[in-house]
Amino acid sequence: MSEHDKLKEQMYAWTSKYAEKNGFKVNPEKEIYDIVIDGLVINKEKYGKQYCPCRIVTGDEEQDKKIICPCIYHKDEIEKDGMCHCALFFQG
Repeated sequence: MSEHDKLKEQMYAWTSKYAEKNGFKVNPEKEIYDIVIDGLVINKEKYGKQYCPCRIVTGDEEQDKKIICPCIYHKDEIEKDGMCHCALFFQG
């Protein structure tokens, strides 16, 4: 198993646990869930942090820490739209 695949397994476990703990659910569409997880892992490999794949990393550490998954916006987005912008977490 590649290091990328190991990180994906860890990310699946983490997102599932986080969702359950917070009363959310992960995206039920496996294909989309997998794309978002892959984006998180790619960002972790590239930047060292699991930045939301749907947001742009600016290089400004203070700004970018807001978009480390789970980003500061996800709870408001889930409450307002039923899911976060990345379509990773949904209302439970």
